[in-house]
Amino acid sequence: MFLESTTQMSSILVLLLLGLLSSIAGAEAIGVCYGVLGNNLPSKQEVVDLYKSNGIGKMRIYFPEAETLDALRGSGIELIMDVARESLQAMTDQNAATDWVRTNVVPYAQDVNFKYISVGNEVRPNQNEAQYILSAMRNIQNAISSANLQGQIKVSTAIDSTLISNSYPPNDGVFNSESYVRPIIEFLKSNGSPLLANVYPYFAYIYDKQNIPLDYALFTQQGQNSVGYQNLFDAMLDSTYAALEKMGASDVKIVVSESGWPSAGGDAASTQNAATYYANLISHAKGGNGTPKRPGGSIETYLFAMFDENNKNGEESERHFGLFTPDKSPKYQLSFN
Repeated sequence: MFLESTTQMSSILVLLLLGLLSSIAGAEAIGVCYGVLGNNLPSKQEVVDLYKSNGIGKMRIYFPEAETLDALRGSGIELIMDVARESLQAMTDQNAATDWVRTNVVPYAQDVNFKYISVGNEVRPNQNEAQYILSAMRNIQNAISSANLQGQIKVSTAIDSTLISNSYPPNDGVFNSESYVRPIIEFLKSNGSPLLANVYPYFAYIYDKQNIPLDYALFTQQGQNSVGYQNLFDAMLDSTYAALEKMGASDVKIVVSESGWPSAGGDAASTQNAATYYANLISHAKGGNGTPKRPGGSIETYLFAMFDENNKNGEESERHFGLFTPDKSPKYQLSFN
């Protein structure tokens, strides 16, 4: 009787521990991008405090900034830091890349939890900066290794969905510019780095409303479609995994480096739709089910973005992706942790 009770108690403890580990892994799945294109945003320290008070354990910033990095010291927040587009050409010189790492990474590495360096964001093959990406990635990697930080920090680049063709059904996904993408993917494979991908069901929906139902984009569709998908986010992510497989890179993990939904300024851009999308995305990314192509496990995902950015260029909707208003009030009732 005692042995049976002990065995039962051990089983319960194991289940509780597994549940705890699962919830921890899920909580670690969610980050938020911190854009600064606004003239009414809180101080850097206030922003870091807001991340902490909301249990947001991951941040992405789009260029190195000493004030932000100082505010992050000791916070434990995991960080993606970009090499900005305007710096890419300079990074093709190894000395400049080494100086960039010595200035923006090394002085903070003991106290700031750098996770990824994104060398460029959404640089497309037909853009002038595309010619610099691979060389810049290699030089930043060399500088990270020279600083003995290669075990802590992975070097990658962030792509968008315009690089994927034949995205439906997802298994048919393929990179549409192999000469540009293949050397980048080979770099990621050889260094054990993930591919960063910005995944926006919102834009896919508004550009193809005839074929994409809104509930499919918002995670509210009941049941799977004819190719086995219940939501557009998974379909877009898996089309990128399919493209990686076709390049012999099935072992390269994808980190969703941006995903969001605007609350105003465009088709289907409303507070209600945005609240639905963010809440369902957080639940899905943390839920441990993965995608049909990569089942099981959480999906490391960075929500875009922390604040509305009133100085951002482009469509009006671009200025309304914030989870918080500039006075730090939450737009939506979300549970990040």
